[in-house]
Formats: sequence, structure tokens, C-alpha cells
Amino acid sequence: MIFRQLFDSTSSTYTYILASRSGGEALIIDPVVEKVDRYIQLLRELDLKLIKAVDTHVHADHISGLGELRDRTRCITVMGEQSGTDVVSMRVTDGDRIEIEGISLSVLYTPGHTDDSYCFLMGDRVFTGDTLLIRGTGRTDFQHGDARAQYDSIFNKLLKLPDETLVYPAHDYKGDMVSTIDEERAYNPRLQVASIDEYVELMNNLNLPNPKMMDVAVPANLHLGMSQDEIDAGGWSLTCDEANVIAERNEIVLVDLRDRAERERHGVIAGSVHAPYQDLEENVGSGGLLHELAEVSRRRLVFYCAYGERSAMAVKVAQEAGITDACHLKGGVDAWQKSGGRLERIGV
Repeated sequence: MIFRQLFDSTSSTYTYILASRSGGEALIIDPVVEKVDRYIQLLRELDLKLIKAVDTHVHADHISGLGELRDRTRCITVMGEQSGTDVVSMRVTDGDRIEIEGISLSVLYTPGHTDDSYCFLMGDRVFTGDTLLIRGTGRTDFQHGDARAQYDSIFNKLLKLPDETLVYPAHDYKGDMVSTIDEERAYNPRLQVASIDEYVELMNNLNLPNPKMMDVAVPANLHLGMSQDEIDAGGWSLTCDEANVIAERNEIVLVDLRDRAERERHGVIAGSVHAPYQDLEENVGSGGLLHELAEVSRRRLVFYCAYGERSAMAVKVAQEAGITDACHLKGGVDAWQKSGGRLERIGV
């Protein structure tokens, strides 16, 4: 496995790059926008293709690199479903899995530092964001923080993991790089409390100054969405009503770009073809599934995903491959459901 821990000294942020092999798919956790050039250089040097970029929560001390990485690599952006960020490609919740080739992260909802805080468990290690730090815990006094919720997240989820589980946080201000669940249980001063009330009192009396970047970072991190205006202006978008009408005339092929787990959890639009986004370039290339489908059926490919971000990017990829009339379903499954569109359940 390829594992890299990178550090941004300005915000004391740790970023993690994971992949199962050289030449394979990669995933990045908690990227910082100022370091995007470095991430892309390292991905190139390791011969990796970035598939998913994940944030543990809406950060207040740095601007996320999710949007920049999406725009430069066409990766899938991932956050928790409680996140107030305007548009991300994929939203996850407790019990879900984030998967790429050879890598699978178990999703743990761990509110407290913020109401959208998540941790990600992978085998012998857990990426704890700002929920559990090395010899500390994330503050709970802004962004809908809640000390009681954090106590529950830490004591009833994270500290229930095996003692030897490695703890990789999103920040450290002392130079520590990794800890373990056993170490934090024994030596983390904020965890040496006898009750939830004692923990709440401790957290409510920290009296910390606001992060220096808070007024800039939070608004920026809530507006990471890719504008779909260019796709709309080119005539490459269909509203849900338009897609319904054209589908009845058998003039389009709906192509679902979402992961298998998303399809099983939320359902699919009837009659659609599944072609995961990470396989898009192969599928639209000469001889690929979607290229052949467009050629044989003579019908227009209409991509859809969860919110329209992946499908908007897919239109450009398809056009570059010569499928010039491809378009996408504006707003994705989210808009489809809001317009009264039905979804079929699968995998049950």
C-alpha cells in the first residue's frame, strides 16, 4: 500500500494520500488549497490517478483543496451528508464506505467539533479529522459544535476501536505525527474525565481565540461547487422535465455515474445504464462501452450522478472523446427526486 502523510505548516494540517499500488487509483484526505501543486506532483511521481478527494468536515483554519483538485484532476469530491457545502460530488453518512481500487474506508459520523465531522477507518488506522487529536480534542465552540456529542463520538465510537489502532488526525501543533487509541485513552488529558458532564465543563471553559483564517476559510469552504453554467450555456444540460419527455420518445440513454453503494442506498432511474465515473475515460474512448452504445443506438447519452457535478465533468470528457452531443441531467438524482421523479431500488 502507498501511504503518504503531508504537512502544511501554515495551518498545521495533515493531508493523507492513499493508494493500493503504484499505477493505481488514489484517494486524498483533507487537502489544503495552497498545497495542490505539491499533491499533483507527488501523484505524478508515484504514477497515481486521483479518484476521490475527501474532507473530514468544513474546516475553519484553511481553505480546502477539494475544488482545485476537482477542477484539475476531475476527481470525485466527498463530504458528509450534514455538510453545508454547496455542491460536492458524493455525500456519505455513518456506515457507508468510500472505495477506490484496493482501498476501502469505513465512514464514522463523529459530530462534536462541528455537526458535520466524520472519521474514516481503514484496517489498522483511523483518520480522525479534528474529532480526536494527539493529546487533545477538537474545540466545540463554533460551527454548531457540541461537547456532549463529541464525548459520545470519542468515548462510544473511537475509543471502542482496538487499542493498537493508529490515530492520524487532521492537525497537530506540536509535531506529533501519529498516536494510537490506547495511548490517547491513557494519556490524552481531555479524556481523563469521570463523566460526560465533566467533559462538557472542560470544553466549555477553554476560552480559545477564533482561528485566524476562520472568516475567510469557512465561507470559501461552503462554496466549493463547480459552476454548471458553461454546460448549460452550451446546450448540454437537461432539466428533469425535459429528460422525462425525451426519454419517453426513446431518444436518450441515461448513464448513471455513481458508485455501486450510492445506487444501492438511493436507488436508480429506471432504464439507466451503470458506468461508474472512475471508468469514464475508458468507457467513452474508442471501443469503450459508452462509445459503442452511442454509435449503435444513435441515441444521446445523458449522464447523471448525485448532484450534477460528476455528470457535468463527464460531458467534457465525452466531448473530448468525440461524443459531441452528450449532455447531463442538471442537479442529478437530488433534483430528480425534488421534481417528483421516481427511483427504483436495487440490491434488495
